[in-house]
Amino acid sequence: MGVESGAIPVKAGRMGSLVSKARAWYSGVPLLGWLLGVLVAVALEHILGRRVARALGMSKEPVLFGFVTMLRDPALLPSAVLYVLLIYLLPIAAVARLTAQLTNRLAATLLSLSSGVSSAVHLGLIYGALHLWSDLSDYRLLLVRLTLIAIMVTLSLNLVNGYMGEFSCSHPGFMALGAYTASVFTVILFVDDRVFGAPLLALPPLLGQFVFPIALILGGVVAALGALLVAVPSFRTRGDYLAIVSLAFMFIVKSLIENLEIVGGPRGLQGQPDWANLPTVFLWAVACIWIINNFVRSTLGKALNAVRDGEMAANAMTVDTRRTKMVAFLFAAFWAGVAGGLFAHVLRYVNPGTFDLKKLAEVLAMVYLGGLNSVMGSIVGAVGFNLLSEALRPLQIIKWMIIPVLLILVMIFRPTGLIAFREFDVQELIRPKGEPQQH
Repeated sequence: MGVESGAIPVKAGRMGSLVSKARAWYSGVPLLGWLLGVLVAVALEHILGRRVARALGMSKEPVLFGFVTMLRDPALLPSAVLYVLLIYLLPIAAVARLTAQLTNRLAATLLSLSSGVSSAVHLGLIYGALHLWSDLSDYRLLLVRLTLIAIMVTLSLNLVNGYMGEFSCSHPGFMALGAYTASVFTVILFVDDRVFGAPLLALPPLLGQFVFPIALILGGVVAALGALLVAVPSFRTRGDYLAIVSLAFMFIVKSLIENLEIVGGPRGLQGQPDWANLPTVFLWAVACIWIINNFVRSTLGKALNAVRDGEMAANAMTVDTRRTKMVAFLFAAFWAGVAGGLFAHVLRYVNPGTFDLKKLAEVLAMVYLGGLNSVMGSIVGAVGFNLLSEALRPLQIIKWMIIPVLLILVMIFRPTGLIAFREFDVQELIRPKGEPQQH
């Protein structure tokens, strides 16, 4: 027994040593190098993915890094793991490490030009990888677009539940207002619909793309106006009134839409133009992340944190607490409305039943899984939750037993979320590795 028990620390020590060596080996790889590795890996999958999959006994490439394949057919577990290792992990690791010096020099050159140029190159690599990865199947494309929209919704709710320190339940209602407003706008103007009749503007699809942002902004504005109905009574008082009023608002919006036959009532509204393609959704998601990140780092964002930490102290420091909370709440509702408009045009169908307690639970789970008061946490929470939810889809009802248990474990061991109270510093992300940080 003594020998066996002594072998465990030795193995653990060796594992820890290997992890430390790997961390040191890759510590000099900048973000540009990792993104280049990802782009090479997805390009490799485009070229060799089907051949490798068939050689490993699979009919086609795994749609979601092998997780769905493993759960549907456990006998293919070794094949799926080997596929991910050959197509993704090894190429990414090899390219990232072998090009470390080159990508560090390139990152330094780009940053010397301007942070905007460097950010644009990084975003271009991210989009290229997403485009190639999602191009292999319609399922992947739908998953990427819905995940980008989930990032927008999670970020906007984190403004209220994280940065403001309140608890709002109204985001599905704001999404519904944005979804239906944008849908009615585009359907009336551009679609020959059986309810609304002939389109008011017979524009070519290419020109319609340029009008689409107006529909999304209009949806966001209507959602912000709806937020006034919640904010005006809620922010006159303190305590849990916002949670109660916002939950009531969500049910009111859902019931109102269900009883409006002109927009389909409980049957829903369909026929939205196919304008929410991947480039459009990606650009709106980037704009949302950039604007919200600037907002929370601004003077108003710091005032919002002061209100969260102590409203009376913030008042004493001449912060107009009610105005600060109103602006942040309407701002969050605007982006939820924009996300709702994109959501409706991605699915090309919208139903009031979509914006119910289940949607609220999903959004809250993404916020608290990723981490409060953190832009990066919202991104991680939205991406992680959506990938986990899709990976466990073959388990059907068991999936909704596993996910709550995992969330409970996160709440026990990481009460504030995976990445909480951490700023999203773009300069830190895009700078070369191994160089002194600029202050």
